[in-house]
Amino acid sequence: MTAVDFRCDVLVIGSGAGGAPTAALLAEAGLDVIVAEEGPWVDQGSVVPFSLEQMERQYRSGGVTVALGLPSVAYTEGRCAGGGTEVNSGLYRRPPAEVIDRWRTKWRIDDLEPDDIDVLAREVEAELSVQTLPGPPSAPSERLRLGAERLGWRHDESPRWMTYPTKDARAGQRQSMTRTYLPRSTNAGARILTQCRVDRLELRGDRVESAAVTFDDGRRATIGCRAAIVCAGAIQSPALLQRSGIRRNIGNTLAVHPTVKLAARFGEELNVPDDVPVHQVKEFAPDLSFGGSASHPGLVALALLDQWDDFGNSVTAWREIAVYYAAITSEGRGRVISVPGLRDPIVTYHLTRRDRALLRAGLSRLALLLLEAGATDVFPSYRGAPRIRSTRDLAKIEQTFSANKASVMTVHLCSTVPMGEDRDRCGADSHGRIHGFRNLFVNDASLLPDAPGVNPQGSVMAVALRNARHFLAEEWTRV
Repeated sequence: MTAVDFRCDVLVIGSGAGGAPTAALLAEAGLDVIVAEEGPWVDQGSVVPFSLEQMERQYRSGGVTVALGLPSVAYTEGRCAGGGTEVNSGLYRRPPAEVIDRWRTKWRIDDLEPDDIDVLAREVEAELSVQTLPGPPSAPSERLRLGAERLGWRHDESPRWMTYPTKDARAGQRQSMTRTYLPRSTNAGARILTQCRVDRLELRGDRVESAAVTFDDGRRATIGCRAAIVCAGAIQSPALLQRSGIRRNIGNTLAVHPTVKLAARFGEELNVPDDVPVHQVKEFAPDLSFGGSASHPGLVALALLDQWDDFGNSVTAWREIAVYYAAITSEGRGRVISVPGLRDPIVTYHLTRRDRALLRAGLSRLALLLLEAGATDVFPSYRGAPRIRSTRDLAKIEQTFSANKASVMTVHLCSTVPMGEDRDRCGADSHGRIHGFRNLFVNDASLLPDAPGVNPQGSVMAVALRNARHFLAEEWTRV
């Protein structure tokens, strides 16, 4: 039997929106907690947001990984202490009541009530200082708002988990996990092991006994535990479970919010390289929504790349350009497949015919919105795209767009270990315990049964708090 190098009551694998709150609540309840985080600890402010350095230090695979399909869907994963909360824009949406109702009934989830989730959401919002801007929005955000207003489309400002010490919107400090729940967990005695990859879980019957880990410097170790809670995200959580021999209803139902993008040029300098617009357009929600993306010069070039021969010369005017997206709530599904010998899993995703039609309509409507906002040139991100300069050109998008020619991507990943009491469909029970196991749990975006139609991190954190408290009240004495 392998010697145990570390021992704890509960091993939490991953330190993002699911893992950090879980670790904090368990440690504050007096449990001996170890958090195993594959990535490094990177202090906020030590890298420029959306820069190449940030992609190299805080993202998996340098910033972009691909779910195979026709088309392939590019996605991003944070790989650092705090996970995706360290690298995203901090935009926050409370889980909609109708989504909670759908999850409860369709997946037979016990003890999931919209009013209870609202209480947990308010707790998250207080902890993370969720609030709107203290001053005017950035120029790219204002353009999005203006276009929606002129069209009469429903829109609003998304609050962010930010503090504003000087009341200057540009000086906001993101209240990510490394500033909130992770310090709470260490203050309560939790140990955080960074640059520590969990290779597999060692099982005996219906129990986890330990985890085999490898540090970035090559050291190998074993962490013994009374319970393990996997919070590595919607790709890495199912991959770890599969590597450990657990496959039933694991990794087969990946859900995302696919997006297509365009770049819009205005007659003035308005680019904000290190931030994103806070306004979103919800006129066609939940099926379709519009927002603003990061517009670092390199990302502007990337948005022009699919039609570079025609659009590329505009990159020199990047200060006049901002990048925007149309996101859909997809009917399609994907898979996460762990393959022996490969470090990372193979990920696939399939768009339905309805998804493809929504992406086409979304890109056309987004172009219209930005023309109304004063754009002089709109550059859709797909091969063979026309340059849009007036509403007369919009029909060309309908005629030439194909999802197979577009740069489809997503930053919202969920649903790979759906929770619920239907054992034919769900990998975990109503509170995240893996079906058939006594002391193995999941508590991250993997549990959300489908894509919520809004930024999912508010939903992830509310569910994580719910499940952590249930673990303390009902599960801990039985593991």
